[in-house]
Amino acid sequence: MERFPLKSSVSKMATTYQSVYKKGTNEGNGHGGPSGDDDMVNIKPGPHRAADTPTTPTSHGTFQLYEHGTRYSDASATWDAVMFSGLPGEADDIPGIGQYDDFHTIDWQRDIARDRMRHRYIVKKRQDSIWDLIKGAHDAWSGWVCVLLVGVCTGVVAGVIDIGASWMTDLKFGICPQAFWFNREQCCWSNDEITFDRENCSEWLTWPQVFGESREGPGAYIISYLFYIVWALIFAALSASLVRMFAPYACGSGIPEIKTILSGFIIRGYLGKWTLIIKSVGLILSVSSGLSLGKEGPMVHIASCLGNILSYLFPKYGRNEAKKREILSAAAAAGVSVAFGAPIGGVLFSLEEVSYYFPLKTLWRSFFCALIAAFILRSINPFGNEHLVLFYVEYNKPWKFFELIPFVGLGIIGGCIATIFIKANIYWCRYRKYSKLGQYPVTEVLVVTLVTAIIAYPNPYTRMNTSQLIYLLFNQCGISNTDPLCDYNRNFTDVNTIEKAAAGDGVYRAMWLLTLALVLKLVMTVFTFGIKVPCGLFIPSLALGAIPGRIVGIGVEQLANKYPKSWLFSGECSTGDDCITPGLYAMVGAAAVLGGVTRMTVSLVVIMFELTGGVRYIVPLMAAAMASKWVGDALGKQGIYDAHIALNGYPFLDSKDEFQHTSLAADVMQPKRNETLSVITQDSMTVDDVETLLKETEHNGYPVVVSKESQYLVGFVLRRDLNLAIANARRTMEGITGQSVVVLAGAAGAAGAALGHGPPPLPLARILDLAPITVTDQTPMETVVDMFRKLGLRQTLVTHNGRLLGVITKKDVLRHVKQMDNEDPNSVLFN
Repeated sequence: MERFPLKSSVSKMATTYQSVYKKGTNEGNGHGGPSGDDDMVNIKPGPHRAADTPTTPTSHGTFQLYEHGTRYSDASATWDAVMFSGLPGEADDIPGIGQYDDFHTIDWQRDIARDRMRHRYIVKKRQDSIWDLIKGAHDAWSGWVCVLLVGVCTGVVAGVIDIGASWMTDLKFGICPQAFWFNREQCCWSNDEITFDRENCSEWLTWPQVFGESREGPGAYIISYLFYIVWALIFAALSASLVRMFAPYACGSGIPEIKTILSGFIIRGYLGKWTLIIKSVGLILSVSSGLSLGKEGPMVHIASCLGNILSYLFPKYGRNEAKKREILSAAAAAGVSVAFGAPIGGVLFSLEEVSYYFPLKTLWRSFFCALIAAFILRSINPFGNEHLVLFYVEYNKPWKFFELIPFVGLGIIGGCIATIFIKANIYWCRYRKYSKLGQYPVTEVLVVTLVTAIIAYPNPYTRMNTSQLIYLLFNQCGISNTDPLCDYNRNFTDVNTIEKAAAGDGVYRAMWLLTLALVLKLVMTVFTFGIKVPCGLFIPSLALGAIPGRIVGIGVEQLANKYPKSWLFSGECSTGDDCITPGLYAMVGAAAVLGGVTRMTVSLVVIMFELTGGVRYIVPLMAAAMASKWVGDALGKQGIYDAHIALNGYPFLDSKDEFQHTSLAADVMQPKRNETLSVITQDSMTVDDVETLLKETEHNGYPVVVSKESQYLVGFVLRRDLNLAIANARRTMEGITGQSVVVLAGAAGAAGAALGHGPPPLPLARILDLAPITVTDQTPMETVVDMFRKLGLRQTLVTHNGRLLGVITKKDVLRHVKQMDNEDPNSVLFN
């Protein structure tokens, strides 16, 4: 997580690209009098420069600015001429300036500088009138109001998704005839029965009973099996069809793309309203279909969609991409908060895993947003109990010191399972991407669903909802448990104490079924994660870890029962009570696999103890998470989300990686030595020349130099801004033709005089960035990569003795990093 610490004069200087120069001699001074703001760009009076003198900033960040031969000497001239989003005024006469094209990287420095100048303007205007004071107050609290709305909406949407998924999951097994919209638990609780017995509920009719069969027997089994498969196929087909027809971006987890977007990449439509609607409906359907997937990752995507949509109510965030990412970071925290009932874990997840730029105020707002979302979800109470969390555990026995050995062992097992999953899933996703299989997404979903349903139904542990399976594995065997996992040879004399006992046949049969379930879950999750329906990874990962965890827990428990006098158990387990809790091992194993798959550490531990309420088990969870991460890092470099980012070719420069190679900026810059560099001169190219350059090249921006001969750097201009400015000038300015000289810097009057009676020049100084970030050709690439990470750059210009040599873009940096790591540099697809 980078906090962009380099807040030197560089970031202040980056604002000057927006300076707008007005025509004429006396129009520059809008309000009259000095601006009184020391942070504004100083406009330094001085003699006219010669045509070949660069108009680059002086060592103090001051500039010479000219328009039509007039030199501005009053600093306040730029104040009204500053152009930034959200501020009405004369400068907004070119629509679209300051925005970005699809699949492009944002300029963090430019956007943050625009917001800083907008803020200064509002602070200065506050003293003018009561209305301006109110507008200033609205601007100050708009961020809090925005995250409040995001939290409320996220909580409501999460509640609807939880209730819908619960009902439709139970619909595969039967129906409540009194009220078909009740799930099994609500149907049974609506009766006046004292206790809720899931299996023997008279109000709930299974599908065989609906057709007049009994609950048990071969005929009932076949009918149940068929209905299970048919409902699963209907739900999956609906989900895949909705995604394909209305919102292709609604498929998958969404977290790799959210990470990329938060790092400054633009993916238009990925956080739009259609994606939000289809992802929400599709998530209910895909979870209900019984596929091996979860709803936690997609909840982050849904919350981010809400953050993006609601940010447009506040121009401060809606029109500024860098500021919008503060809201999206808070929304991601709210997504995890409602997915797991873990608000603090959500904030840490946003900080550790998805966010790129996370200033302190974003931390506070994320905390507030996650709190509101959790509060709203608790008010809706979708789980029908007093707990917000999914898998609340009742036991609170202290863990024993010797148990750290199996806990670390579970961490190692979790790291291995996670590595197998990541490598297999990436192999399959790459095959899908480059084969004909990718052309038939709905067919693939139906085939995966059919196979999953056929092999899942016979095994009770794969038939049940994955969340129920995890809850069962986390739970302690008490007097009311009827599952074979709790088939111990013990007599309950006291409800509160559980004595040591040998495992019965049911436990060993359950362990074999769980081992089979582990293999099936692992294989099916490999094929499921990445298909074209909304699908998360958290719940399947927890299940993949909870199963071996429970098996190891039962093994340790039986060792302690069989050898109570052993030196390992004698001190801790000498009493008759059961000193080993197998459910705790399941919890630790679940954390290990999830940590290995996602490479989370701090946020994982917090999510796990918030998820279960087991605060006293922090040390075992930490030990397993660290062991899992070390094993995962040793066996494979990337977590699942980073691996999918690399597979899709997104331009994500990970701030956690280290660049250890000894190359220089000259080795990476484009073009290479002895090749021509596409540049624009400050005042000697015509409109036709510029448009020809734009047609013949595809660069996103062009360095501006004094002349082709001198190559002294003046500034940098974006391709998009050039296109918009020329089109706007042709539409609104009289006399502009293809022969008009484009004046980006220098004296426009001199350019006009040189042409005699030709068409008037086209002044475009307003779109020129006079303070581009530059490095010399001998700068180590380690420094350049750090600048790209910490300043969020799109490109940097390479100079030698003040003369322009080339450009390094983010794409060049990513390709160079891959090349140095012996990977395919052409896998970086976007810029």
